[in-house]
Amino acid sequence: MQVLLLKEPRDGESGPDPYIQELASHGHKATLIPVLSFKFVSLNTCRISPRAVEAVKMCLEAEERREEWNSSVKEKWNSKSIYVVGRATAALVRNLGLNPLGEDTGTADVLSRLIIEREDRNIPPLFFPCGSIKREVLPTALRENGVPLETLTVYQTAEHPDLEKNLKNYFTEQGAPASIAFFSPSGVKFCLEVVRRLSGEELPQIKFASIGPTTQDAMIAEGLCVSCTAEQPTAEHLAAAIAKSLQ
Repeated sequence: MQVLLLKEPRDGESGPDPYIQELASHGHKATLIPVLSFKFVSLNTCRISPRAVEAVKMCLEAEERREEWNSSVKEKWNSKSIYVVGRATAALVRNLGLNPLGEDTGTADVLSRLIIEREDRNIPPLFFPCGSIKREVLPTALRENGVPLETLTVYQTAEHPDLEKNLKNYFTEQGAPASIAFFSPSGVKFCLEVVRRLSGEELPQIKFASIGPTTQDAMIAEGLCVSCTAEQPTAEHLAAAIAKSLQ
């Protein structure tokens, strides 16, 4: 069956997208349509989420910064705890030569509990590079438990300029898919009206899937019936959930 994935391609990796591969292993053909575009900001401040890691990487593109990073700064960063919320971000962090913690937490809520358990309340503020659209789960949980945090917006999120055109082309060529997967509340915000319009009378037959509870909440708030949510935000778990919903 046809599955539409409303997500961005993998960062800095070649080869098939793991979500497409996993769904293929269940006998489904998936198509990926990018939903978001990103503008990196505050790069001079951020000297050293996957987009936040990409912003850090961009800061190191200048030769002198890369030399400083390799000679001393990377070692200093590795002497500290580097927290991430998922496997994709963890892989990008490792590419920078850093050692991530928390890649199996899956949500900001679970990650915040890990940080609270590990960190002393008298430490210098944790540094949190983030996007312009972020939920306050992590900052609020840390603040309420006395863990200091300093945030810096390093990327701004907007709708992908070709989103509506790509969706129209997909529905024209493929028709309504059996399942549509959302990967962020922003994706729900930017896509849902177009998806509803293009699906027409077939909308009730589509199985809507969510990558996690935050996105699920956004879908429910917009009146969507969520057929399945991945137990963890991974290709394996989402593909298994979608395959089950399509049985």
